[in-house]
Order: sequence, then structure tokens, then C-alpha cells
Amino acid sequence: MTLEEQRQLILIQVHDYAAQKERHAAFVPGQSAVPPAGRVLDAEAYVAMVDAALDGWLTTGRFNEEFEKQIAARIGVAHALTVNSGSSANLLALSALTSPLLGERALKAGDEVITAAAGFPTTINPILQNGLVPVFVDSSLPTYNPSVEAIAAAIGPRTRAIMLAHALGNPFEAAALRELADRHGLWLIEDCCDAFGSTLHGRSVGSFGHVGTLSFYPAHHITTGEGGAVFTGDPIITRAVESFRDWGRDCYCAPGKDNTCGKRFEWQLGNLPCGYDHKYTYAHAGYNLKITDMQAALGVAQLARLDEFIAARKRNFAYLTARLKACEEFLILPEATPDSDPSWFGFLLTLRENAPCDRVNLLRYLDQHKIGTRLLFAGNVTRQPYMQGRSYRVAGTLANADIITERSFWIGVYPGLSREMLDFAADKISEFLGVGFA
Repeated sequence: MTLEEQRQLILIQVHDYAAQKERHAAFVPGQSAVPPAGRVLDAEAYVAMVDAALDGWLTTGRFNEEFEKQIAARIGVAHALTVNSGSSANLLALSALTSPLLGERALKAGDEVITAAAGFPTTINPILQNGLVPVFVDSSLPTYNPSVEAIAAAIGPRTRAIMLAHALGNPFEAAALRELADRHGLWLIEDCCDAFGSTLHGRSVGSFGHVGTLSFYPAHHITTGEGGAVFTGDPIITRAVESFRDWGRDCYCAPGKDNTCGKRFEWQLGNLPCGYDHKYTYAHAGYNLKITDMQAALGVAQLARLDEFIAARKRNFAYLTARLKACEEFLILPEATPDSDPSWFGFLLTLRENAPCDRVNLLRYLDQHKIGTRLLFAGNVTRQPYMQGRSYRVAGTLANADIITERSFWIGVYPGLSREMLDFAADKISEFLGVGFA
């Protein structure tokens, strides 16, 4: 047998193994878990990972090149660069805006970045990590995104950027915020980690900002295990992101390639001697945040199913909305931003003041029945332990962020959930609230 024949035999066997492994057991209410999120793999995903492993190419390679190309096309931008996590994507997206390549527009220590107080820490942490000052604004209910008016009111003399996440897949008003940013000479960074596939005014989220990010953690819309991406239409930002991602180097050769620029030993940069090897010339204080080609291979296989995954999330969201409608006396149900079509990450609920229970008791009850729940991440981040003693500014009140901290939670809508699982979750919520079955 030739090597290629052996390879094909291995891949056929992997396909058969995975097809059996990914068969799901029947759902047993109260005994089977109803997770809030999770990965959905098929046989093709396993085949793709093993195919990449058999190449023996352990860093980014042919699969990653294809993955980046498909991500950019999906978002509708010119450039996409993969990274090892969504958190790293956020770090790189904001760090790139500090690059000297941007001249006078580069962010500098002490500049302010407006962001939501209620969200995930890694949307906020890059601001702190780059010596910038977060300006926290409140979110609106029931969209859970800050309003354009709140962002506009927060702009001060040191404000230089806006960095927001689309809350649990629900788009913030990105078109209006881009117009606001352009009027004031601000950068707009779209954290799309929970929103891959969401659209606003018929356009993909991520296509409005100067730069955007994705996460491919197993809980997200597609997965590479660990992984993420930064994307932009700006070639200068792309160059800065790539440099920060790849050790801070000035060279843009792909792994395993040399002398792409054609003058590897002809550069004179910084105080280095003329002809210093361009592969070892550094323009930024960077990192190594690349993914492997095995991860990228899984990503390509997952992208092929993205439309299927998005449709399932929307279907599950609509079903839960109908099932929990009877609980609106006690629950604020989530609503999409006007003229948006969210690819929902979760089904976000907030207990009203007149609810017959507090959140802790409800979540304990759901946990006893193996129904997974999550909070809206950090809630009001200014109340988190790690924020104590840090420099930040609050614009307006954070009343809704406090409500989110005290009364909000979400349950799953991801494609791995069956109708029986959704019914069980809705029934138990209704039951605990004393509403009866919707």
C-alpha cells in the first residue's frame, strides 16, 4: 500500500469511529444534563483534524490559510488572522491600535476607551493591559447593549476608542456607533466572540468596526478547541495585528517561508546594523499567539456547518421565547436590537422585582435538575475583586448593570440541545415561578 492509500484508509476508519462516538444517548429528564453551551462535532470534524495531523506540520499551514480566507469572506472584510483564543483576539485588536504604524491616531497610555460595564472581562482587560483607561457605561434592557446615547454622553477629551461586545449574540447599534466614532475620530472595536453569524441592517457584525474579533472556544458558534480570530479591512491594522501575534516581528513571512519581501538582508531599521536579518527585527512588544494547523482544520470543517448551527440557535431561541411567554409577569425576556437578526449565544433572562424568588434559589433549583445556567459573565465589572484600586471612569449610572449583576442569568440555545431539553428547562423555570406549564 502506498502512503497515500494508507492515509485514506486511516481517514475512513476515523470517520467510522467518530460517527459511532458522536451518537447521542436518549434524553432522560432530571438525569441527563441540559448544558448551557457546548461543542457539536461530526465525523468530518474528526477526519479534518487527523488529516492535518498526518501532515506533520505542527504550526499554521495549509488549513489555516484556508480558514483565514473563509473567515474574512464570511464577515465581509479583506483580512482575517487566527489566534489562540478570543481573549488573545481582543488583546491583539486593541494592542494593534497602539502601533506606531498608525501615526497620530495610535492609542497612547492614558487614553480612554468606552466599554460596557456589564460583560466579559476580556473585552475590558486589553484596555487595562495597554495602559489605557476604561470608561464604563450602562446597558439597556432588554437588549443588554449600551445605547448610542449612553456612548455619546461618555465621550470626553481623552476618549480615543469604543470597544464593545455584541451581548450574547444580540448586535449593538454598530452602524450608528461607527458614524459616531468617525465624527469624533475614535476607533470602533467589535467584539463578536458571542455573535458569529449575527447581522445588523443585513450586514454581518464585525463589518462595521475598524477591527473585530471572534472566539472559537468550545462554547461558541464554531470551535477549534481553543482559538479565535482578528479581522479588519485595514491593511495597516492587519500588519500591526500580525506583528503583535508573531513575537512582535517586522517580517511578514509565513511560517517556513523566507525572504518574502525580497530584501531580507537589505533593511536598515532602528539602531540595528544595515542588513540585519529581517526575520529577527522586531517592531512591537509582541507575543506568540498562533494556532496549530490541526485547530484550523477543525475550524474549516466547522465553518461548513455554520449556517446549520445559526439556524438551530435561532430556532431554539424562538421556541424558548414562545414557551416562556407565560412567565413575563416575573421575567424580562430578551429582545433583538431593531433591524437585527441575532445568532444567539444564549437565552438571557432577568427576574423582575416582583418575582416570587431570588436568582440564587432559582439557579439552585435548575442545577438540581441538571439544567445548566450562566450569568452575564462579570456583571457590573466595577464590583469585581480584580477591579479594586484600578483607574477607570464611570459615565452616568450603572443601574442596569447592577440589575444584571443581581437578577440576570441565561440558559442554552446551542445546536446540541433537543426540543425535549428545551421543554424540560422551560417547564422547570415555569414551575419554580409558580406560573404553571406554558
